[in-house]
Amino acid sequence: MTPMKRKPTTPGEILQEEYLLPLKLTQKELADHLGCDVKVINRLINGRTSVTAPLALKLAATLDTTPEFWLNAQKAVDIYKASKSIGRLPKALIIHGHLAHA
Repeated sequence: MTPMKRKPTTPGEILQEEYLLPLKLTQKELADHLGCDVKVINRLINGRTSVTAPLALKLAATLDTTPEFWLNAQKAVDIYKASKSIGRLPKALIIHGHLAHA
């Protein structure tokens, strides 16, 4: 597995830069449309919360994307953060379908 070199773009950054700004939507307008508190959108944009499956469904329906788009963006961020906090990973136990000898 090759570690990520560059920090992935967060779902909040994507939401802000690719949707809210071009559409001239405020966080409050989006939150009202989604039926959620504006704090949820603000925390997402500021990287203080993660995209959940229900939020991904709502964003996808509202912005003509897929839930997977939002969840994959979140997953990339989560894996990047984990790779930075875990440090060294264990060696592979199975290589090409065979048990590796330690």
